[in-house]
Parts: sequence; structure tokens; C-alpha cells
Amino acid sequence: MIVPGNRLLAWAAALLPFAALAGLVPSSAPLAAALFGALGGVAAVDACLARLRRRGVRVALPPVVRLTLDRPGAIAVFVATGGAGGRPRLSRLRVGLPLPEAVRSEHDAMEVALPRGAARCRVKWPCLPGTRGRYLLERCLFEVPSPLGFWHARGASACRSEIRVYPSLAEDRRRLAALFLNRGLFGLHTQRMVGQGRDFEKLREYLPGDSYDDIHWKATAKRGRPVTKLFQIEKTQEVYVLVDTSRMSGKTSDGQTVLDRYIAASLVMGLAAEQQGDLFGLGAFGSRMRRFIRAGSGRAHYSACRDAAHALDAEVASPDFDELFSFVRLRLRRRALLMILTDLGDPVLAETFLERVDLVCRQHVVLVCMLREADTGPLFAGDAGDADVYRRLAGHLIWHDLREIERSLRRKGVRLAVTDKAALSVRLVTEYMNVKARQLL
Repeated sequence: MIVPGNRLLAWAAALLPFAALAGLVPSSAPLAAALFGALGGVAAVDACLARLRRRGVRVALPPVVRLTLDRPGAIAVFVATGGAGGRPRLSRLRVGLPLPEAVRSEHDAMEVALPRGAARCRVKWPCLPGTRGRYLLERCLFEVPSPLGFWHARGASACRSEIRVYPSLAEDRRRLAALFLNRGLFGLHTQRMVGQGRDFEKLREYLPGDSYDDIHWKATAKRGRPVTKLFQIEKTQEVYVLVDTSRMSGKTSDGQTVLDRYIAASLVMGLAAEQQGDLFGLGAFGSRMRRFIRAGSGRAHYSACRDAAHALDAEVASPDFDELFSFVRLRLRRRALLMILTDLGDPVLAETFLERVDLVCRQHVVLVCMLREADTGPLFAGDAGDADVYRRLAGHLIWHDLREIERSLRRKGVRLAVTDKAALSVRLVTEYMNVKARQLL
């Protein structure tokens, strides 16, 4: 596509008086025709040259662009304008990116000036992502000026770039700064461990005061003297966070969905498990198992969990707990800590959960964490006006039902934690550290 430039319009406006003069003085008509003909010929040649310039322009994007929610970022744009042999053909052009609405930018188009003698360059397109998710860019737009500036040739370069917007963990990490602090000895904190551990470490000679239960009788008979077994605190235990992506997680509060909080808390939990030397796994379930990553460690594993979690969206369906627990029972043979992020506020879903959790609660340590609804609590916990009585009464009924569910789960060995949205990550990590301290795994 070719559009006229300001220079062409200015020349055409400058020749308009000659056209008006030709209408008043017929003898000046040949001069006006010659001027307009010359302008038309030059403009036609310039249009052809603009088309030739456009053929050598290529605009590309990286295959994957990683951004963080509500944090300024930049998209790398690669521009190539060289002709045959890599010789530069342009010194300036305009580039446009059709960004999705979730990724805001101050620029609709950007002027790109190539360095002298260069046929390629790289520019940064500033942007600010506003919604977590995965977005595709399939083309880049550009506009090339003609040699005389009479025309602007516009074109598009096909590309396939994936923009991944990850949740921001800065606020959650600030709340857990003491755990993630790692500055030599200054970041170490003493933590009481209950018991002696269960993993066998080594054998040593018997010392007075050792328990008879710790004596290794076969080694004692072989060596002819008492030998004691030493144990160590378990490491590289498996921790799984199972995120509910059903209709219950699509509720929005303060511009953020419940699923967004679940994903951010699960990623923070992955960092905490990595800090403690355990293995972290991630699962997402709704009407079926949507994602499952077996427990592992390392930067590459955490990146895989982050890539699997950031593009999750809420389904318009109820969670299938039968499918979830059957999947866990068949896939996880080793005892693990299961942190299930879901909402048991619906009595039907809570009853189904209570019936199906027996499949895994005897083999694994199960913790259920859900977000507290507004005004959920005892009726007379605080001051309330007459206008708030009915709203507080509804919250009291929900609170009472949750207490009944908590008692039922406790009898099965499952713990239910109800917390505020802002404290979800802190509560998850705290419960995890309590399980570690008590050696429940």
C-alpha cells in the first residue's frame, strides 16, 4: 500500500495557483499542464522506487518475549533494510506493532533511525503488561519513505512471536524476605525440628546414652561390638501445589481473579521449596487435569512450571475431584505434600471433596487452602450497624459451614486453611514450614 506524503501534497498545493491562472488566462494553460505533468511524472517514478525500497525491508520479533505483570518491559524489534550484498538502502523508517489490549504502550508507531552504513538494527519497544496470560503477534507493520519523500510505502512482515506475561511476585517476596534472604551467615535462621529424622545417614560406634532402638544388630554381630544407626532430616521431599481452575476461581476482586492469586502463590511456594532443598511440582485441574509437572528442582524446572502456570484461565465448569484424586493416586507413588488451592464454599463441592479425599489422605499429607470471602466470620466479632446485620449474618452462615467442613477434614487428617487474599502466599509457606518442622512427610 502506498499513501501520499506531505511533500507531495505541498507541491500539489503550490501548483494550484497555476491551475487557477490557466482558467482565467487561457494562454497560460500549456505552462500549467507542463508543470502538473512534470510533477505527475516525478511522482510516478518516485512511487516505483518506493515499492522497490519496501521489498528489502524485514521486521522481526524474538520467538518468545517474557514480561512481568504491571512492570515496565520492552520488546526487541529487529529491522533489516539491506539490499543485495547487505548494502544499506534506507536510513530511516517507521515501525508499528499490533499489540493486544492487555499489553499497553505509549507508542502506536516508532521512528527508527539506522546507524550510518548499517543494514540492520535492533530497537526496544517499551510496554506495560496489564493482564497475565499468553498472547501472539503474527505480523509487524512498517512504513518506508520514497527517495524524494512524495510517498510512503507501507507493508507487513509475517512473524510469530509469543508474549508471555508472568505474575508479579515482588510483593509476596517482600512479605517472605526473611525466608529468601541469602547473604552468607546473616540469612540463616535456627529452626526447631521435631524428632531425629527418618533418612538413614551412616553407622558409628555405640556411645553411652544411645537408644537400644537405634542399634544395628546385624552390624553389631558382624563387628563384635555395638554399632548405632544415625538418621538425618529428610531432604528432597516432594511438594505439589494443585491449582483449581474451575468456575470458582474466576471470581474477581480488586481487578484480580482468584486464579491469579493461586498462580502467584504457587510460584512463590516453588521458590520456598527450592530454598529448602525439596522437589516442587505443579498441577492444574478443573473438569479434568489440565496441567501436571512432576516434582523437580533447578532453574529450568522452575521456568517450566512458570510457563505452564502463567497461561491458565478459568473454566466455566465445576471441579472434578474424583478425576483429581484418581490421577494423584495413580501417578504419585512416593509420599508427598499436596497443597490444594480450591474453594469449598459450595456445599455440594465440599461434600464431593470429603467423599473423594479418602483416596489420597492416607498416603499423602493433604492441605487445602482457600480464600476468605468478604465479611466471612462470626456475627458478633466486631461492631456492625443495622444496615450490615443481614450481610454479616450471611457471612456468619458461611463461616459456620466452613468450620463444619474443617472438623470433617481434620478427622480424615486433612488440614483446611482459610486466609485473606493478600496473605495466601505467606500462609502456604508457613504451613509448608510447619510440616517440615514436624516431619510429617
